[in-house]
Amino acid sequence: MKAYKSHEFAINFPFNWDFLFIYAATLLPVWLVSLYYQDHIASIWFEIMLVSLLIAVSLYSKSGGGNRKLPSKSSFLLVAVIWLTFGLINSIPFMLVNQLSFIEAFFESVSGLTTTGGTIFLEIDPLPKSILYFRQQLQWLGGMGIIVLVVAILPMLNVGGMMLFKAETPGPMKDDKMTPRILHTAQYLWVIYTVATALCALAFWWAGMSLFDAIAHAMSTLSTGGFSTHTDSLGFFNSPLIENIASFFMLLGAINFAVHFAFIRGLKIQLYFRDEEFRFFIIVIISLTNLIAAALWFGGVYENLSTAFRYAFFEVVSIISSTGFGIADFSSWPYYAPALLILSSYIGGCAGSTAGGMKIIRISVIFKVIARQFKNLLHPNGNFHVRFKGQKVNENTIQSIFAFLFFYLLIALIFILALLATGVDYLTAFGAVSACINVMGPGLGEVTSSFHSLTPVAKLLLTFLMIIGRLEVFTILVLFAPSYWKEIKLS
Repeated sequence: MKAYKSHEFAINFPFNWDFLFIYAATLLPVWLVSLYYQDHIASIWFEIMLVSLLIAVSLYSKSGGGNRKLPSKSSFLLVAVIWLTFGLINSIPFMLVNQLSFIEAFFESVSGLTTTGGTIFLEIDPLPKSILYFRQQLQWLGGMGIIVLVVAILPMLNVGGMMLFKAETPGPMKDDKMTPRILHTAQYLWVIYTVATALCALAFWWAGMSLFDAIAHAMSTLSTGGFSTHTDSLGFFNSPLIENIASFFMLLGAINFAVHFAFIRGLKIQLYFRDEEFRFFIIVIISLTNLIAAALWFGGVYENLSTAFRYAFFEVVSIISSTGFGIADFSSWPYYAPALLILSSYIGGCAGSTAGGMKIIRISVIFKVIARQFKNLLHPNGNFHVRFKGQKVNENTIQSIFAFLFFYLLIALIFILALLATGVDYLTAFGAVSACINVMGPGLGEVTSSFHSLTPVAKLLLTFLMIIGRLEVFTILVLFAPSYWKEIKLS
């Protein structure tokens, strides 16, 4: 075995924990909510905020306020470390306020940040208002991505912004960006995201929600997170109007934000329908809605066909966008409905959105590759290309998509087997893994509404699976490659 010098193992880590400044800032509105609603835990939020700020100032002063350039290959490591660190520090309020164990608090924190929406709590309504808001804010920040937030408001970080952005951005075509500079791209993303969230909150408020519920649910709707301030989720309101508003904004969150940006610049609704990924996304939603509505109607769940379509459409949009809001217990629906809904979470939303899953763009390319194979069988001498959005998809991209699909499903299978080893039944294992790797939230079996009953080992496994799903597999897998550690610059 080759002997390495000790200095070769000192990671050239350029990050001086400046993001603790951001964390302290995000606790300010939580503290204000606690003061306003007098939920008697404002002092805890203030102490956590103050300690975070003091640690950030201390680390910043020790580093001299400077930051070193991050080697591009180290971006994957930095992304993983930031997500793990944010997950850990956001566990503290749940342990102090709700008396959760470390593993349970870590699960709840990561579930929020990754916009999974699975929860440890059995009852949501009795929780303090500031904790309810804190959970929603976690999803809102995680929806667009902590790394994008850092790049957007801390350009002085100088950690190779584009490499971080690409390491976190979902979808196979990560080189596409809306503006020449990554800082401007991140800022535009946050402006669109924030304005859409505000519009969603106003719509919910107009539809009859309290202002608190409207803001809270707007945060989890645009982030496609699914946390709610009520145990019964959106079913608590029993309002078709609120459901339609939620469906509309869940779809906005699941559509590529680059398309939103193009629409804002051109103000032409046709820009959406010119986008091939958007068109395919809508076709998939319509097809799934018809299939689910048919199961509900013929299964006698709803006698009125329009009611069957109402519930089918909402749940399809909620699951395929990986939001996980509920207005009914779909796990009890007849025939193929529960399985089809869970499987649709693997499809997911569009690339460059807040949704989870494998992404529509990959599914579309796979179908095109299959169609090409059939053409080659019929016309052996033909020279057929796979095209997407009018452009030829190169073979390297196709290979990476199939590799992603293979590893995605392989990881899901491995975690299902691992969960079975903890003692859960087959249905629960499949439902829990599907919910976490697709950052979707509700599952099947014991995890239909809460993950509370699972063992600590199962909860910890699913916590890391949520991070793998949020960072789209390869960002995490590359860290397990020995060659990666040999190539990154060590000092």
